[in-house]
Amino acid sequence: MNYEKMMHVSFFTDNMEEMMDFYTNKLGGTVKVLTHYSIYKDRPDRPNQQKIALQTPDKIFNVYIELCEGQFVELFPKAEGQKEHNKWNESLGYSHFALTVKDIHEAVEELEQRGVKFLSRISFGPSHTYQIWMADPDDNRIELMQFTEDSFQVKGHFE
Repeated sequence: MNYEKMMHVSFFTDNMEEMMDFYTNKLGGTVKVLTHYSIYKDRPDRPNQQKIALQTPDKIFNVYIELCEGQFVELFPKAEGQKEHNKWNESLGYSHFALTVKDIHEAVEELEQRGVKFLSRISFGPSHTYQIWMADPDDNRIELMQFTEDSFQVKGHFE
């Protein structure tokens, strides 16, 4: 099997407006899908969603924000009873996602002008790749990277 691409990464949030603002106005993504629970009003096969649809049909079910062609961040509002977000690096599982750019210095300058605050400075990693770190409003970590012709991710590396 050959995968075509990584389609999306998804987060639950209790901070939907700020998260949407970050991924659109700061990172430059585009809202491609905004679905309300009303879509489930006539779906008895989805009783949990249908119950919400009948009570609050205008409540957001999910949002897809396109960052690159066909690649998205998906946001869901916090579900009833969900626990608080773990602190970064506190638990096994999700750690971060990365975005690549052609010129990391130019990208950082543009993102800072849009209000993005970085958690680190640009560094050159042992994989021969430039990187810098930021976080969204829910503290999900995002790595911004620029490959070089010697980047392990480009050439491959086994040691």
